[in-house]
Amino acid sequence: MTNKYRTHNCGELRLSDVTKEVRLAGFVQTIRNLGKMIFIDLRDENGITQIVVPQEVNIKDVTKECTLTVTGEVVERVNKNSKIPTGDIEILAKNITVLGKCRSSLPFEINDEGQNVREDLRLEYRFLDLRNEKIHKNIKLRSKILKDFRTEMDELGFTEIQTPILANSSPEGARDFLVPSRLHPGEFYALPQAPQQFKQLLMVSGFEKYYQIAPCFRDEDPRADRSPGEFYQLDFEMSFATQEDVFEVIETVLPNVFKKNTDWKVDEGPFLKIPFKEAMEKYGTDKPDLRNPLIISDLTDIFEGTEFNAFKGKTVKAITTENMEEKPRKFFDNMSNYAIEELEAKGLAWVKIDENLEPVGGISKFIDNERKQKIFERMNIKKGNAIFFIADEANKATKIAGDIRIKLGNELDLLERNVYRFCFIVDFPMYELSDEGKIDFNHNPFSMPQGGIESLENKDPLDIYAYQYDAVCNGYEILSGAVRNHDQDIMIKAFEIAGYTIDDIKGKFGALFNAFSYGTPPHTGAAAGIDRIIMLLAKEDNIREVIAFPKNKKARDLLMNAPSKVFDKQLEEVHIKLDLEDNK
Repeated sequence: MTNKYRTHNCGELRLSDVTKEVRLAGFVQTIRNLGKMIFIDLRDENGITQIVVPQEVNIKDVTKECTLTVTGEVVERVNKNSKIPTGDIEILAKNITVLGKCRSSLPFEINDEGQNVREDLRLEYRFLDLRNEKIHKNIKLRSKILKDFRTEMDELGFTEIQTPILANSSPEGARDFLVPSRLHPGEFYALPQAPQQFKQLLMVSGFEKYYQIAPCFRDEDPRADRSPGEFYQLDFEMSFATQEDVFEVIETVLPNVFKKNTDWKVDEGPFLKIPFKEAMEKYGTDKPDLRNPLIISDLTDIFEGTEFNAFKGKTVKAITTENMEEKPRKFFDNMSNYAIEELEAKGLAWVKIDENLEPVGGISKFIDNERKQKIFERMNIKKGNAIFFIADEANKATKIAGDIRIKLGNELDLLERNVYRFCFIVDFPMYELSDEGKIDFNHNPFSMPQGGIESLENKDPLDIYAYQYDAVCNGYEILSGAVRNHDQDIMIKAFEIAGYTIDDIKGKFGALFNAFSYGTPPHTGAAAGIDRIIMLLAKEDNIREVIAFPKNKKARDLLMNAPSKVFDKQLEEVHIKLDLEDNK
């Protein structure tokens, strides 16, 4: 016995070890005092072993979640426990030493899996929450997935290169986190939203295949599937490569990593490729869940000239569902309430189709025979179907229809089970209108427009497509990429359309702009969201469940109390003076 604390892990002893003297170390999961005998379940991250404590062995200071080292003999259990691998044996303790005391009162039960504990309390005591078997396994899974990604990229000949954390501020779609410079008063670094410019500069430098597991920093609002502030992505870039070359890499790496970490069915490449416009028309979103069989239909032309005020002059979308004969009125009312209260829709119209193939209930009286026939033909309506209608301004109707599709898929239990379904969304618009009505980049400003300089000079900006693409899995965007613009003239024109001058480009992207005049090879790449992929593989709905020390819903680190105020001297050193209302 060379180790001071343990000779074996808690989960590895079996009947073949009976009569051995062993030493275990771990956390006390439970204590059961039966009078003449005390039983302790001792846990480490490998498993649980039952400890039998005779009366003569001192267990003073032993409480739940304290750490112990136990020396004793492996004996066969009389009452075996088939639920755990060590259920055939137990340790007859000869000596117990408390290594780390624990307060007798815990903030919450460690093995509750967080179901009955406020998330903020779990995050405040994250060091305890991480002892929970489920969360602990998630973090171990995270480690394995990262290694698997690295293995896949190494085998494909990519070179892992780290890029700077302290960089320059650049407009890349989200707010930067700024870091004041002590040595350069009034100037700031920015934490990188992504290694975008650096990865392209590496292509200019002659590295043909680059990757890294890159930390990224964006000042964005939290969501269940988005970690606030910081996240990790598998970032990669390839020179002398096309969009299809990148797809081949993705269609190799993603299925391989998924298959190594799940027993669910995993889509193989080539993935289905869906143009952005088609995705919005059929699914109401650019991240469609292909496990959901429901498809959105556009009925705007059919209801043109209608006297039904709710549809008059509106874009009309519709979704049909099967086997709705027995659904009570309450189901339809609940769907309507959801649309109004959660989606801010004006309502959700509906009809059922009876055994005579006639619309009944809901808005059936507003559907004349001619419109009925056209709807039935377009949507392939059968008896027992129900049709849900969404009418609104075009973009809003599309979004609401997409959300209703998701809601119906879940409520009716239509989603294909135990499968990861992948697709690519391609042909994104190069530009979009901002909320202020200004032409802005839709996706990545460094993307190559389809048609090159000719399309930028001759087309309506809103009609230009870019070589941009996303990979989607089960309704989550898990990867985004593009063929990069590597030509100065195209770069100048593309940014000019979005309102940037050549001086803006040189100021924000000076290194990249300069590099493009030194023989830049064509290049393309992508970045996969590591945290979101791990969330999917861990079968979690909340991304915070797969991050060791996450921020809460308000972007606060409750464990480390960040963000927090700093001393005036620290602000002076970086030449900053606060101007806050509560300080005046």
